Amino acid sequence: MAIAGSSVRLTMLLGVTQTLAWASSYYLPAILATPMAAELGLKRHWVFAAFSLSLLITAACGPWVGQRIDRFGGRKMLSLSSLTLAAGLVLLGLAQGATGLVLGWAIMGAGMAMGLYDAAFATLTRVFGRDARRAITGVTLMAGFASTLGWPMTAWLNDVFGWREACLIWAAVQLLVCLPLHRCLPNEEERQAVSSAPPEDAEAGESATARRWTMAGLAYVFAAGWFVSTAMAAHLPGLLQETGISLATAVAAAALVGPAQVGARFAEFALMRQAHPLVAARVATCLHPLGAALLVALGMPAAGFAILHGAGNGLLTIAAGTLPLTLFGARGYGARQGWLIAPARVAQALSPWLFGMMLSAWGAGALWLTSGLLLAALATLMMIRTRSAAVRP
Repeated sequence: MAIAGSSVRLTMLLGVTQTLAWASSYYLPAILATPMAAELGLKRHWVFAAFSLSLLITAACGPWVGQRIDRFGGRKMLSLSSLTLAAGLVLLGLAQGATGLVLGWAIMGAGMAMGLYDAAFATLTRVFGRDARRAITGVTLMAGFASTLGWPMTAWLNDVFGWREACLIWAAVQLLVCLPLHRCLPNEEERQAVSSAPPEDAEAGESATARRWTMAGLAYVFAAGWFVSTAMAAHLPGLLQETGISLATAVAAAALVGPAQVGARFAEFALMRQAHPLVAARVATCLHPLGAALLVALGMPAAGFAILHGAGNGLLTIAAGTLPLTLFGARGYGARQGWLIAPARVAQALSPWLFGMMLSAWGAGALWLTSGLLLAALATLMMIRTRSAAVRP
């Protein structure tokens, strides 16, 4: 297979498997937590606690997964992710109590580390080197529909068959759809040579200390972004109700987040691909605070906030994959990405609980905190130096 001509094929392949992987893992608790808790005799928050544990395991496994993909490519790791997610889903479907629930989500955490965005981005970078940006954007564009597909499908499976059967059916999807597609990924030999030269946009004579500070800054940016994204995913309808609107209106407004994410990713793909990823990242960190200010201070309709938040989240997801590639180059991308995203996974695991407490105490005023986190991320991004001429078409 000619690597130069395989970008569209691999983008489509990983777009499909990423959509199904997110739908059958990260987006399950929103639908199945209540029936799981009811049948297992647990309080609903214990299901989310087990899910948070899975995200901490994902964070811990991330650097190791990235290192393995750097060495051996993504075919074996992503194939293993399908098997691991299937095993975790089967254990969830067979769980008889808290122990089975925790064990199932723990295995799911390892599977998510092996098979969600970070692993897919590392796989594309290993195949295409510094030319992976468009493929990364394309994958996020397709997988932006994961919740749009996953939530209704999981709800339908739960209504028709039950939550246990829903888990088992998603396990079958991993084995019968995702695993064969992952086996179609390029072999170890089918990749571009990854140069050991420094990235084009690195300043001449840049010190190792400066690069470490840039890494630390990006880790904060991504942690802030994932904290806010997960907080909104868990609490957005309730948050919007705090502004005085009805539950039905709040749900309808919150439903606009998904289309806004996809729309922003399409705009990045079509209009901003010549710009440095820092531009998209800076825009992304502005949109949630702008929406919060307009909503709380000026009474903008809730739908406007949902659109601005969703667009910012969509752009930041792309930046999490493309910005480290542009700033540091393709060599060692997988391991570097694992370390960069680990704090974001921890923030993600804690976010629903922490933001829930803030929402209870401050109501819609909790948005000032999330806005502050992202404005600090914007300030961090403004301090990162780059040369706009570094980006190649």
